[in-house]
Amino acid sequence: MKHDKQDSTTLETPSHPIAGATILTPLLVIAAALVFTGIRLVQDRSEGVGVAIILGTLLCTIITLIGFFVVAPNTSVVLVFFGKYRGTARKEGFYWCHPFTSRHKISLRANNLASDTIKVNDLYGNPIEIGAIVVWKVTDTAKARFDVEDYEHYVQVQIEAALRELAKTHPYEQHAGNGEETPDPNTISLRSDSEAISKELTLQLQKRLERAGVEVLEARISHLAYALEIASAMLQRQQAAAIISARRLIVDGAVGMVEQALDDLKNRGVLDLDDERKATMVSNLLVVLCSQAAPNPVINTGGIYN
Repeated sequence: MKHDKQDSTTLETPSHPIAGATILTPLLVIAAALVFTGIRLVQDRSEGVGVAIILGTLLCTIITLIGFFVVAPNTSVVLVFFGKYRGTARKEGFYWCHPFTSRHKISLRANNLASDTIKVNDLYGNPIEIGAIVVWKVTDTAKARFDVEDYEHYVQVQIEAALRELAKTHPYEQHAGNGEETPDPNTISLRSDSEAISKELTLQLQKRLERAGVEVLEARISHLAYALEIASAMLQRQQAAAIISARRLIVDGAVGMVEQALDDLKNRGVLDLDDERKATMVSNLLVVLCSQAAPNPVINTGGIYN
């Protein structure tokens, strides 16, 4: 068993137990021979010796059979002999070890864990609900068995801790916060930058789960929403932001169209307006282009200045 002097962690060492077939076949032959001998002694009126041989053979056979174990694909068996770590058997097959050796099976398969939805505050102090799905597997069986009390429960607790740390260092969405007029373009939001958030969550979890010998294969946010107490207010804010954005786009387009219309009228020599009449036409065109309702045209039967 190896130890890291800095944090006293246990490192996995390979174990090479005896192949089970090399022990099972001689055991059965010897046990059958001894039982047959005991039966013959009983028949020859040596009941005491014969019974003792039979009972001793059965007892030794049962004790020896306890030492057999199987390593299935993508599983491992941690061997502990009288409190001392004797290595980990990873290669699949049928094996035998000392009958008094404790054997602890640990799966090496990938595990898919969906965390509970927790309520936390984001970077701006807004209460949000967040949950994650994490894919992980055990890579160091010695750490998983000896360095933490229950590695599966340890993974669950660390996922919750990592989610809380992640949420309080990022905003829910990329909008102005703390009275700012415009959002910071370098801010990574939980809602919009999913790939960056997944990478950061994976790195955080990997650091936390290193002690348990666990490798994080993937971590993604599975649930993200404002808390119920502010959900309606934030929905109104999102709707207002969408309306403002749409209005800005409409106004920008209308200004471009009016500018192009005035230039075309002037370049083609259709009419030449003074500044006051240009202002009136621009006003009318902007009202028509930006209005949500259909315009009602008014026909001027007089001159342009009447």
